[in-house]
Amino acid sequence: MSMPKTIPFLPRQAARAAPPLDVHRLRQDFPILLQRVHGKPLVYFDNAATTQKPRAVIDAVRHFYEADNANVHRAVHELSERATEDYEAARVKVQKFIGANCLREIIFTRGTTEAINLVAQSFGRANVRAGDEIVVTALEHHSNIVPWQMLCWEKKAHLRVVPITDSGELILEEYEKLLGPRTKLVAVAHVSNALGTVNPIEQIIDLAHRHGIPVLIDGAQAAPHLRLNVAALDCDFYAFSGHKIYGPTGIGVLYGKARHLELMPPWQGGGDMISSVSFEKTTWNELPYKFEAGTPSIAAAIGLCAALEYLDEVGLDALAAHEERLLAQATARVNDIRGVRIIGTARRKTGVLSFVVDDPPLAALDIGTRLNLEGIAVRTGHHCCQPLMDRFGLPGTVRASFAVYNTVEEVDVFAEALAKIVASGRGKPKVVGLPTTRVEPTYPAAAGASPEEVAAELVEAFDLMDDWNDRYQYLIELGERLPPMPAELKTEATRVKGCQSTVHMFARKKPGTADVLEFLADSDADIVRGELALLQKLFSGQRAQQVLDFDIHSLMQRLGLDSHLSLGRRNGLAEMIQRIRHFAGELAGQAREKP
Repeated sequence: MSMPKTIPFLPRQAARAAPPLDVHRLRQDFPILLQRVHGKPLVYFDNAATTQKPRAVIDAVRHFYEADNANVHRAVHELSERATEDYEAARVKVQKFIGANCLREIIFTRGTTEAINLVAQSFGRANVRAGDEIVVTALEHHSNIVPWQMLCWEKKAHLRVVPITDSGELILEEYEKLLGPRTKLVAVAHVSNALGTVNPIEQIIDLAHRHGIPVLIDGAQAAPHLRLNVAALDCDFYAFSGHKIYGPTGIGVLYGKARHLELMPPWQGGGDMISSVSFEKTTWNELPYKFEAGTPSIAAAIGLCAALEYLDEVGLDALAAHEERLLAQATARVNDIRGVRIIGTARRKTGVLSFVVDDPPLAALDIGTRLNLEGIAVRTGHHCCQPLMDRFGLPGTVRASFAVYNTVEEVDVFAEALAKIVASGRGKPKVVGLPTTRVEPTYPAAAGASPEEVAAELVEAFDLMDDWNDRYQYLIELGERLPPMPAELKTEATRVKGCQSTVHMFARKKPGTADVLEFLADSDADIVRGELALLQKLFSGQRAQQVLDFDIHSLMQRLGLDSHLSLGRRNGLAEMIQRIRHFAGELAGQAREKP
C-alpha cells in the first residue's frame, strides 16, 4: 500500500487576542443542547468525560454511511476509493492539528487508552527490563497508570511516582530526582482530568531528554483546550481521543516519532498491518499501517476530521479565552458558597472545577443526583484517579467541566443550584453520635408478612408520586430513618465493594429463629442510604427462602430504578442486592442442614 503524499509541516499560528464568541449562536450547532432534563434546560458540565457533537460531525458520519460506506485500502471500486480518500484526509487533518512532521507518525487508535496500551505493549516490552523504572505522576488517570503497572509486573520493573503539592501541581524538584539510568520512560498527563492542572510539559520533556529518556504525553484533556505542536514540544509520543474534542467515540490518535515507531514491533496482528504472509514468515506493512490491524473505525475518523475542521472555524484562541472566562466565573461563584472547598487550585488550569462540600458534609453522589434533578450534568466520584483522591484523603469530588458551548448564564444556574443544595443540607438536624458505651443495635422488624406484600406498598407509594424529583426525595427520606449501624460493625469485611459511595452491610440470623434474616446497613450518601432502607423494608425480618424467591429485578423495573439510576449506581445497587442474597443463601442452607 502506498502512502498518500506527505504534507509538509505548517506551524499553527501563535495565540493572539481573540474576539468573544457568539456562544448563543454557536449552541445551535449542537442539537443535544436543545433538550430539557427533568423539565429544566440541559446544562451540560461533564465535558471532561465527553463533549457533545456539532451537527457538522453528525452529518459527516451520516453521509459516510449513506453514500460512501465501504472498507478502506482493499478494493478498486468507487465506494472504497472514496472511503479511503476521506479516511486518509482525516490523517492529514490530524497531522496539521497537532503539528506533526509527517503522516507516518499519525496512528489511529480507539482512543487515548488504546494508544497508551499500544506504547506499553510495543515500545515498553521491547525496551523495559528487570530493575528498570517508569515514571508517572500522582495526577494520572488510571489509563496512564494501569498499563505501566501491568508492564512492570511482567518485566519485574518499578513504577515511580512524582508527588504533587496541596494545590495539585507537580513538584518538579522531586521529578528530577527520579530520573536516572534505569528510567526507560516518563508518562505524564498534559492536563489533569480530575483537577484541570496544566502540567509544565516543556520542562518535563526537557529534563527527561537530558537523560536520554523518552516521554509519552496523555493529551486527552489538553487537545480540546490548548494549541498543540508536538514537533515543537519534542515529545516522543502524544495521545488523545476524538470524543473529548467534539468528535465521535471509538477513535483516537497516537503520535510517535518515526524513529521510535520504526523500531517498535506490532502489537496486534491481522489485516492491513502486514506486507506479506506465509506460514513460514510474515513481514510488516510500512508506517503507520503496521499499527492499524483490521478494519479501522472509518466513520469515526471522518467524524474526527469534521470536528477538527469545526474547531478551526470556531478558532482555538477564541475557544480558550471563552473557557477561561467560564472557569474564572465558576471559581468565584463556588468560592462564595460557604462550606464548599475547591480541590485543585493550580496556577494554570483548563476548564475543570472539582470540589467537595465540607459543611454540612455532603456526599459527592448526593450533590450530583440533586444537580441532575435541576437539569445540570456533572461528574461525581474518583474520576478514574483513585491514587489522586487518596492523596487528598477523599473518596471523590464533584467535577464541573466546561466546553465551547457553555455560557456564563449556565455557570450562574449551576452555582445557584449548588448553593441551595448546600443550604438545604445545612438546615437538616445533625446526626447525634452514638454513645461511647456500647448499646445493642436495633434491627428493624419485618415491614410486612412477605417481601411481596412490602413490594406492593412500595409500588403504590411510587405510583402516587408525580415525577422523579418526588421519588428521589422519598428515597432520601427513607434513608434518614435508616436504623443506625454501630461504628464497630463498619469494617473491611462488611464493606460492599463496587459502589460509588462507602457502603457497609452486616447481617445475622434473628435470635430465636431458624432462618429469619435481619441486617443493618449504612452509607455516606443520602440517596444510597435510601436504597439501603428500601432493601431493608423488603428483606430484613423475612425468612431466608422468601428473600431468595423474591424477584427483586422485576420490582426494580416496576419502580423505575433500573432506568433512573446511573449505570454506576445500578451496579452498586446490584452489589448490595447480591450481598443480601448471599446472606440469605447461607442462612437457608444452614436451616436445611438442621434435622
